[in-house]
Amino acid sequence: MFILHPMNLFEKTGNGKFGIIIRIKKKALQQRLKYDYIVIEGNIGTGKTSLATKIADEFNTKIVLERFADNPFLPLFYENSQRYAFPLELSFLADRYQQLNDEIASRELFQQQTVSDYILSKSLIFASITLKDAEFQLYQRLFQIINPHLPKPDLLVYLHKDVKNLKSNIRKRGRDYEQNIADDYLFSLEKGYWEFFKQQSGIPILVLDTNQVDFIENQSDYDEILGLINKSYEPGIHRVILRT
Repeated sequence: MFILHPMNLFEKTGNGKFGIIIRIKKKALQQRLKYDYIVIEGNIGTGKTSLATKIADEFNTKIVLERFADNPFLPLFYENSQRYAFPLELSFLADRYQQLNDEIASRELFQQQTVSDYILSKSLIFASITLKDAEFQLYQRLFQIINPHLPKPDLLVYLHKDVKNLKSNIRKRGRDYEQNIADDYLFSLEKGYWEFFKQQSGIPILVLDTNQVDFIENQSDYDEILGLINKSYEPGIHRVILRT
């Protein structure tokens, strides 16, 4: 859409006459995202929050970011996972559901597009790894009660990185409680996400291998990812290996 500024429609040209001058705001040329509700997911340290924020800023969308920093059980879990796994996962489930319900459950809000850095189902993926069998069965029942009340994303984007690259990113961002995360835990999360993807039949899932790109520092890498996000996809898994 072109935006005309009434005060600037007529200006003097070189011969002293008035001519029509059209000024176009840069933002007016910016198209909407192809999907109204996009979720950027990934393992710990993939850069999902950074990518979600970058996209939301460019397209002026609503953004929903996970509030993990406010969870008092998180640092305790990394010190003693056996003791704090259940309260951690319950608190995450409650907080994620409340936030998503407040922010996106109303279909009227989709008049503005939304980008989020998590899907509620990540709660089930993490809990399947951290909880004991009896605890997980109870947790699963609670999840199945609340999950149907939330809308599914129109596109789920999963950022994949190898564990060595995840550990490098984790070290760089410097959160003390994350520095001792075991490789096996990250491998288990990756496996959990793939098991989840295989069970989904109603939404398109775009898996991007980002091991060889830097979409934060390299604009061309970001533009390539954005182009892939704005393509049409059928429901199912679509995998792309990005290369510099």
